[in-house]
Amino acid sequence: EGGREVSAGVARLIHWDAVTSAPDYTAKLEAIFIIKQNMGHGWSHSLGIPSGKGPHLVGCIDIMTDHTIQGSFLRLYYPCVHREKHQQPLWIPRHEYYNGLADFLKHNRTSTDYILKHLYGSYRVPVEWDAPFKSDGKYPLVIFSHGLGAFRTLYSAICIEIASRGLVVAAVEHRDGSASATYYFEEKTRPNSEGEQLSVPTSSTLTLDQLEEKWLYYKPHKQGENEFLLRNHQVHQRAEECTRALNMLTNINKGIIVQNVFPLDFDFSKMKDCLDLCKVAIMGHSFGGATVLDSLSKELRFSCGVALDAWMFPLEDDIHTRIQKPILFINSEKFQWLTNILKIKQLDSSTIQRKMITIMGTVHQSFPDFTFLTGNFIGRMFGLKGTLDPHIAIDISNKAALAFMQRHLGLQQDFDQWDTLIDGKGEHIIPGTNIPLPPSNSQSTQ
Repeated sequence: EGGREVSAGVARLIHWDAVTSAPDYTAKLEAIFIIKQNMGHGWSHSLGIPSGKGPHLVGCIDIMTDHTIQGSFLRLYYPCVHREKHQQPLWIPRHEYYNGLADFLKHNRTSTDYILKHLYGSYRVPVEWDAPFKSDGKYPLVIFSHGLGAFRTLYSAICIEIASRGLVVAAVEHRDGSASATYYFEEKTRPNSEGEQLSVPTSSTLTLDQLEEKWLYYKPHKQGENEFLLRNHQVHQRAEECTRALNMLTNINKGIIVQNVFPLDFDFSKMKDCLDLCKVAIMGHSFGGATVLDSLSKELRFSCGVALDAWMFPLEDDIHTRIQKPILFINSEKFQWLTNILKIKQLDSSTIQRKMITIMGTVHQSFPDFTFLTGNFIGRMFGLKGTLDPHIAIDISNKAALAFMQRHLGLQQDFDQWDTLIDGKGEHIIPGTNIPLPPSNSQSTQ
């Protein structure tokens, strides 16, 4: 029994979900470091974020419009034009994100920064950074919402694959306190002749040297605090941020000049009239799955949603009465529990397609990129890998999502070749859930 308890605690080491209390992770983090040292570095050479399998080369930029905390911050993945000289961005782009992960894990920042940077600091994302946009027809749009404790870069494999199939993906970085870390800018102040602080004049074209970074780290649930009120407030803000990202991309599609805080060569005018805004989906993992549902209840421009291992706790009990759009729930084998599944099944409908499938041999962390960057031994020890090859698992998930989006966005692609996955038919997949249900709830959403 004790061994199982330790294993359960270890599996939450980097668990982007509703972990409201955590043990001391010092020994566990040190164990990872020692194991990797003892195993050598050769095993890690085969590790890495997978490239897209579709026909399009994928480019990537970060966009921050309106430098304040009310602005929009996202990573954009898109079909691009190849450049001979190009760079691939770091997977974890700033050391402050390691500090945020330490806060999320309730662990010392210095040791966590050192260990996580040693494990993951050299990985790059297989995209062309700041590559020209490929202006070739109209692309459907997907807004992606990350899980609790994550940030905009941690679902690169999913976003790259979808973009390689001819869609544009905007991975939002949420500023509701659910990201392990994020940042925005404030205008610098300067003293006047009397020593008073004066703001730099407000301008839509402020340069980075006129701005000061402000980091916002993970906001933990405090003891005695009503967690539902906290998470419910956050999910509403997250939905607003997804709509804000959609509004910003709508303006870009109209040819309206967008002032990006980051100095890039990217020509936004190439995107004019290249987004098919009649074909917009929203997708997310865990807390991001809840964000999908809240967004669908409010924003009519989202035509359908894909929720990966949705965490239903932050949502009101009557959320099912306010959603009139198709939804695909893709669950892992090991994460779900009865209460959560029953709340999902409240969304069953006889008139609107609601589907739920479960990928066997998977865990909650089979969706973020960590599963591709950790060897089998450590990955299974710390709950970052299931028994199913992570490349097979994410391939099933991505194909099911693409088939569902083709069906409900009216895409003229060949994604319907994977329609059977939507029905839970195929190897490593079942319809519905693996969680035993009461007899009255055993049908539908399948």
